[in-house]
Amino acid sequence: MANSKHLSMYNKSDIEYFENMGISTAEIDHQINCYKSGFPYMQLIRPATANDGIRCFSKEETEKYAQKYVKACNNLNVVKFVPASGAASRMFKDLFVFVSEFNNSPEQKLKFNDAHSPARRFIDNIDRFAFYDKLQKIVYSKFGLSIKEMLQDHKPKELVECVITSEGLNYGNLPKALIDFHRYKNSSRTPFEEHIAEGMLYASTNKEVKIHYTVSPEHLKLFSDFIENIREKYEEKFSCKLNISFSTQKKYTDTVAVDENNEIFRNDDGTPLLRPAGHGALIENLNDLDAQIVFIKTIDNVVPDNKKEPTILYKQALAGYLLKTKENIDDYIKLLEDNPTSKVLDEAYIFVSKKLCTEFEPSFLSLPNKEKAKTLLSKLKRPLRVCGMVKNEGEPGGGPFWTKNSDGTISLQIVESSQIDKNDENSMDIMKKSTHFNPVDLVCDLTDCEGKKFDLRKFTDPKTGFISNKSKNGKTLKSIERPGLWNGAMSDWNTIFVEVPIETFSPVKTILDLLREQHQ
Repeated sequence: MANSKHLSMYNKSDIEYFENMGISTAEIDHQINCYKSGFPYMQLIRPATANDGIRCFSKEETEKYAQKYVKACNNLNVVKFVPASGAASRMFKDLFVFVSEFNNSPEQKLKFNDAHSPARRFIDNIDRFAFYDKLQKIVYSKFGLSIKEMLQDHKPKELVECVITSEGLNYGNLPKALIDFHRYKNSSRTPFEEHIAEGMLYASTNKEVKIHYTVSPEHLKLFSDFIENIREKYEEKFSCKLNISFSTQKKYTDTVAVDENNEIFRNDDGTPLLRPAGHGALIENLNDLDAQIVFIKTIDNVVPDNKKEPTILYKQALAGYLLKTKENIDDYIKLLEDNPTSKVLDEAYIFVSKKLCTEFEPSFLSLPNKEKAKTLLSKLKRPLRVCGMVKNEGEPGGGPFWTKNSDGTISLQIVESSQIDKNDENSMDIMKKSTHFNPVDLVCDLTDCEGKKFDLRKFTDPKTGFISNKSKNGKTLKSIERPGLWNGAMSDWNTIFVEVPIETFSPVKTILDLLREQHQ
């Protein structure tokens, strides 16, 4: 039965609608309360920095941990997990604006010919993009002209339309994963393919690589057809079997939208508007995986083969350090359960404090031994992740911080700027002192000390998240973004940060990013 204070918000048909989506009215009530009260900000203690929350491997340590993983991987159940549902529309945003505004007027021509104009830079470098040859064929087929002749004929708008619209490459409507990023001698590669090539170099076990992509429902067939067209080529090239799987964000993770008065926003047919709740909802997809070790990386952070070496080395090193830490965790769990002597308790306390970066309240030290063991075990019996962190060089991204938890302990978290109170001077000062950012470079162990899978849904923080302002049909609405996959959705994991080189981070947020040296 719906909470009486919200009965006015939804009726019997609404309840049936929510139930058909697998969403309880209690969950809807919770979301509406979140709209009214907002989400609490993170309690920042200090930034995680080199040797204070972020480990910095020497060259020898990097090699040692990489080799540990390489020797062990054939006995592990390894999966590479890639969120790939993002549309390329944002990537081509500037080109969409150009097409909608350009009308050959003197004013628009002047704006286009500005050296800093994104459209001008795109056109001037058109032959440097991996999709140039495909575009050339489309342009000739449509206009009977080469790209060079199109530009000589002053048709920049028509040329750009051949890139982004369904009349051409249709890149503005495709998932980012299927855009040609990199040019090779006789072919080009999408980020979808680069993740395959990358996975075969560090995530393969017994000559098989398992890669799981999360995709949008409307693009599922597109991805399925695409992999069947390229599978044989990559299996032959790398002498490795490809085990590719897909999933879509689960409908029951969608959140209800509200208007400016926190009343349910409705579709034209009167049904409540439900919206995808961001990548934090993918914890459900991750939880469904049959895997022990999982590598997680965003779809657009890829480089060509000749620049992959640092990425491969550090992926292996992070995984090796994960394995070493997991062995230590399992050993301490056994000792604490079998014979929690004062010596064992002291050693486990130091391990959790120093290696797992969890700071306890002073009162912990005066607890009886039985309570100490219980507290330490509760901290040890969690999923484990090792996260690469890159030194700040002006790139966007969440950051690594020491934060205070609801139980009074202090631990490491990846914090997005939206989770920080901009009106709190202390929080802003801590944020400004941050030295590293999160490139989304994670290696995770999803199993407990007996090798059984954790239920990852038990280790999230539902109090995290944020409210975003959107619009539909000209009307303003508010939407809840669930806690990010590597933020609130992994809030109660054991977390380790390791510094990785900037060479391992080459994201593509706009089409012009493909002109960077890392992608050429």
